[in-house]
Amino acid sequence: MDSLLQTVADVSKSVMPGTPEVSVTLLVKDRPTMMASTGRLATVLDERQYERDHGPCLHAARTGTVVEVADARLDPRWRDYLIRAVEHGALSSLSTPLRIDEEEDVTGAMNIYARDADAFDEHSRAVAERFAPYAAIAAGNVHAYQSARDKAENLELALESRAVIDQAKGVLVERYQLTPDRAFQLLARASMNSNRKVRDIADHLMRTGELLGAAPPGDVGRPGPGTVGGAPDGTHHS
Repeated sequence: MDSLLQTVADVSKSVMPGTPEVSVTLLVKDRPTMMASTGRLATVLDERQYERDHGPCLHAARTGTVVEVADARLDPRWRDYLIRAVEHGALSSLSTPLRIDEEEDVTGAMNIYARDADAFDEHSRAVAERFAPYAAIAAGNVHAYQSARDKAENLELALESRAVIDQAKGVLVERYQLTPDRAFQLLARASMNSNRKVRDIADHLMRTGELLGAAPPGDVGRPGPGTVGGAPDGTHHS
């Protein structure tokens, strides 16, 4: 999918006038990511806009409108960015919005940076708009894959956390003759007292046999310092 997206950018570059460079930006919940670039010019100018949080690329992605800069030396918009664009040799640009998934707040833009002023005519604008749906599909597929992978990783971590917490509860149930609910309360209180996650408290208990930052089981529900490692009444046997 990454290769397909890069191919769309490369082909767009090959058919556009003005020896341009092309990039594709993905905007997920208003956070931009560069998904493809044909060269350093496009990369630098995209990143400059991400740093400033404005520019033609982000405006196209956020508003769903085509944004053209005919001459960066004269255009009054985004002056701090356009000054940098001129310094890098990009005098005109064309940013075409990508409609990907409005419900999930996922949009994007395909950006064409040309070295000549007034580089785009009606034909080149029409070509860019024809390429945009292909870039949108490819970018959307990449995002969907990454989201699915992240969810799978998060689910795996959640299952691992649940497993170690259940194991720690079992240890406390056996050690102090507690119910499972009260064993979890003890873990939760230890978590609050030590300012550590319940999973970390459970993991430490399973590795060392020590319950950090907890009151004796009889005091579950009330804060208390110390470590539980001995008898149910909180005393320790030698």
